[in-house]
Amino acid sequence: MHPHEALSEIAGLLERERASRYRSKAFRAAAAAIEGLDEAALRDSAALRRRKGIGDSTFAVIQQALAGEVPAYLVELRESAGVAPVGSDLRARLRGDLHSHSDWSDGLTSIDLMVQAARALGHEYLALTDHSPRLRVANGLSPERLREQLALLPQFSGDGFTLLSGIEVDILDQGGLDQQEDLLAELDVVVASAHSKLRMERGPMTRRLVAAVGNPHVDVLGHVTGRLVEGSRGTRPPSLFDAAAVFAACAENQVAVEINSRPERQDPPDELIAVALEAGCLFSIDSDAHAPGQLSLIDHGAARAERAGVPADRIVTTWPLDRLREWTGRRR
Repeated sequence: MHPHEALSEIAGLLERERASRYRSKAFRAAAAAIEGLDEAALRDSAALRRRKGIGDSTFAVIQQALAGEVPAYLVELRESAGVAPVGSDLRARLRGDLHSHSDWSDGLTSIDLMVQAARALGHEYLALTDHSPRLRVANGLSPERLREQLALLPQFSGDGFTLLSGIEVDILDQGGLDQQEDLLAELDVVVASAHSKLRMERGPMTRRLVAAVGNPHVDVLGHVTGRLVEGSRGTRPPSLFDAAAVFAACAENQVAVEINSRPERQDPPDELIAVALEAGCLFSIDSDAHAPGQLSLIDHGAARAERAGVPADRIVTTWPLDRLREWTGRRR
């Protein structure tokens, strides 16, 4: 095992398990620090220890990998985190992911590392959906920064993979969207999510969500209830709204209901997936990844969708790219 491979796998496993971002970033930094070094440079222990980004733990991983061993820390993580996908026949039919973040907003890594991880998973496409301006805590993209990002994206596509332009746009209090309409029209994928005032009364929240999915630029309704069921951020109850009315609006406008794969969200709850199914909704199984290792969380979303009996053809992320583009362009 090459040391760079070992460091990167450790970082990915830490990300998948949503460990402290400082731990995963330390291993990402060490991988970057040794990238391109030949074996002689890697075996120069004194020089390696002086290299920025190499600490005691990462140095030990490098030395064990050079000795032909699987580093002990990697063995430990493989055992505790599990490297086998969560079992689901549906997982094999997923072609991509419509919800991911980079360090342009609150993601942990650069776009190129997210793309590398998506390619490694066999994705045919990935939508980069960094946050919109109002979400300042997540370094949301102003119109100017979004335009700057859009200019860079074409370089990441090729060889059977497409990086789709996108945004996770905040749903404002009255149901408007937190980005310029002309910019939204340029994007491949728009995920609309509520991030504030999640404890609105049932009536206003229903009107807010219905208005958002009625916008012709919206493709996916993200983590619809906003709930948290576990994890370092604690728990949060679901927002209250008329699910039948919201999902009827989604079905009418062919907006996909996101099955958010993050274990701390499990959103929508199973009972609301059933309501959306009955309403005739489309679905999108997404990772909501904020780091490369989290892209594989779609395993969990696929397993939930399969248990809920969601037909594969109603899941837009099973569709080939040409059909997906036809769908996202339906109202533009």
